[in-house]
Amino acid sequence: MTNDLCTVLGVDKPILSAPMAGAAGPDVVAAVTNAGGFGVIPLWGRPADAVRDGIAEVRARTDGPFAVNINMGFPFDDALDVCIAEGVAAVSLFWGMEPDAVAKAKDAGLRVLYSVGSAAEAKTAVGAGADVIVAQGWEAGGHVWGQVATMALIPAVADAVDVPVVAAGGIADGRGMAAALMLGASGVWIGTRLLASAEATIHPTYQESILNATEAQTEWYKDLYDVGWPDAPHRALRNATSEGWAEAGACPMGARPGEGEAVGHRPTGEPVLRYQSYTPLAGTTGDVEAMSLWAGQGVGLVRDVKTAGEIVDEIYDAARAQLNDGAGKL
Repeated sequence: MTNDLCTVLGVDKPILSAPMAGAAGPDVVAAVTNAGGFGVIPLWGRPADAVRDGIAEVRARTDGPFAVNINMGFPFDDALDVCIAEGVAAVSLFWGMEPDAVAKAKDAGLRVLYSVGSAAEAKTAVGAGADVIVAQGWEAGGHVWGQVATMALIPAVADAVDVPVVAAGGIADGRGMAAALMLGASGVWIGTRLLASAEATIHPTYQESILNATEAQTEWYKDLYDVGWPDAPHRALRNATSEGWAEAGACPMGARPGEGEAVGHRPTGEPVLRYQSYTPLAGTTGDVEAMSLWAGQGVGLVRDVKTAGEIVDEIYDAARAQLNDGAGKL
């Protein structure tokens, strides 16, 4: 099931790990790459030395290609410069359209993946030189750039551009991957399913919440978990914080119940505030259930913990079986 995306990225399986900051560390990224997929490590928001160290940590675990994810909504020049200096295989850019960043990376010989929420954005990114478009549907967990559902977005983007398209949002098994390929995607971006990987660096309470959630337990919020990252819509599991906020009338910032209180502490000892944009890590203390538990609508398909490599193999094999044996039959 190799295709144009595999050729561009230099991989055997068109499966990418979503860059879930705080959850997709070097172990997840390397495991996905070592299984024949393409890992994406989130290193934005860090000083240059930390970005360099993050790249080195992945390289210590794999000889395969991977991308560094960079957030265009925050200062990104230093991170991009490090990626260029280190000669990473690719950069994954998201949250806003910055054609100059694409050109800079391309001029340095890097592959560029660009996350978009519409066909128009995809055209702009490709016009700037992007090699791969990641079309993120509204079903996605974590921070969600667009508002179009995956099933409608993928064919629209695939029809609009002549580069490989990766489907993101709500895909957690081989059936979802097969469906995305039938819609015109060349590969898939897996996030929520990898939260239940043995290598994920999240708190056990968070992982258990993922395993027990149904497809109806996530909610999209325009600005609920906005402390530290304002004006960034997102999807997370419904919990005590979101329910208390809804019961109080979905109050705006400054009037929300419990605003400013610490619900726990990071492993470093720093407080985690209610409504903070924070992925609960292993070692986080306090009321973890009340924190931002990012999850996509595919969460109802996640029922067991496996290694990231096993998850890649499982999705790939099931998708191939679907396409060979069932998807084309009426």
